[in-house]
Amino acid sequence: MSRNPGLERRQFLRGLGTAIALPALESLLPTGSAYAAAGPTPSPTRLAVLYVPNGIHMPAWKPVAEGADFQLPRILEPLQPFQREITLLSGLTHDKARANGDGAGDHARSAATFLTGTQAVKTNGNDIRAGVSVDQIAAQLIGRATQFPSLELGCEPGKLAGSCDSGYSCAYSNTLAWKSPTQPLPKETNPALVFDRLFSAGSAIDQRQSRYRRQTGRQSVLDFVAADARQLQPQLSGADRHKLQEYVEGIREIEQRLERASSLQSPDGQLARPEGPPDDYGERIRLMADLMILAFRTDATRVCTLMIANEGSNRAYRELGISDGHHALSHHEGRAEKLEKITQINRFHVEQLAYILGRLAAADEQGQSLLDNTMLVYGSGIGDGNRHNHDDLPVLVAGRGGGLLAPGRHIAYPSQTPLMNLFLTMLQGLGAPLDRVGDSTGPLPGLASA
Repeated sequence: MSRNPGLERRQFLRGLGTAIALPALESLLPTGSAYAAAGPTPSPTRLAVLYVPNGIHMPAWKPVAEGADFQLPRILEPLQPFQREITLLSGLTHDKARANGDGAGDHARSAATFLTGTQAVKTNGNDIRAGVSVDQIAAQLIGRATQFPSLELGCEPGKLAGSCDSGYSCAYSNTLAWKSPTQPLPKETNPALVFDRLFSAGSAIDQRQSRYRRQTGRQSVLDFVAADARQLQPQLSGADRHKLQEYVEGIREIEQRLERASSLQSPDGQLARPEGPPDDYGERIRLMADLMILAFRTDATRVCTLMIANEGSNRAYRELGISDGHHALSHHEGRAEKLEKITQINRFHVEQLAYILGRLAAADEQGQSLLDNTMLVYGSGIGDGNRHNHDDLPVLVAGRGGGLLAPGRHIAYPSQTPLMNLFLTMLQGLGAPLDRVGDSTGPLPGLASA
């Protein structure tokens, strides 16, 4: 088997059962006349999709004005620092999330069709079928040179078997990514396992020894690569040393947050390995997002999906003082007290998005930010949770996609414009030789021009 040249060119710090990919450091770039003539390699474009369930209270989401002079409604107010880095899209529809003769099951269909644009087969058995998802098409385009072609992350566990919504398999409600029409890709909801996956290397025995020493000896993953890091220091400029120090401090910060999230003590008093996600749901979302960003920074992956919660989730947001289930509240029947709670939940999710955009914006890439080189889609496959409608969906795009997007606007498209037109436009921008994906009808105009 031929080795992956993209992976061969990447720089790693290595140790027992551990490999930490480094961010781009100018001191380690190739030298010579050929390289000087070509100039530095452009930063890669990343694609991230963040999904929220149960729809959104649209009057507190959708701006009144179009163009660049729009005012952020209440739910979107946390994005004020990033208003010039986001594009609000109105009028987009997912027809395949509608019943179309299949009866109830809007929640399952909403997640299943969000990235596939296909009508999911109504079944709770093994004969599930949707379509290849946009992220997996992108992974074939831009993920071949990375350690992981794509990452599938989530913040709420969920099974893949059985019925979760009116006769639809739980696989539809609890996954976004589909490698083939019959193969959903399960998401990882334990941030500790994502961390291990990003930094494990070598033989299985070495990896077990590394984990055991970290668990029993209060060692950091950085301890195992310390010798490699010391050898690297003389090769780096002052600026790159600072960048590397900032990077490893970020890794250690995530490790410490994972430890605090668990707070489990072994019988001998040593800190045990985190067994699950933190109880603080905001911290759970932020941890998963930081792992995604870490994977982007090191080019471990360029494609990631993150389900903020499962479609149809009935989680109670007690951190907001809300004891009612999210799904139950989404059937608000126009009652003011329920709409207020839904709005608070929607805004809470957007607050986490603001954190994510801030972290992306702070990550430097050859004079640009990681946000400049990312296309991040945030949205839901349901508009109003009470109506279960799939038109005029709540969708925004953040970042500039390496120059593919011109953000800072609210663009209103004609009613019933397929959401898949957005994804077709993105895939074409990444180089996909496609004229259709899912139920798209053509590229979405206006994204690249202000």
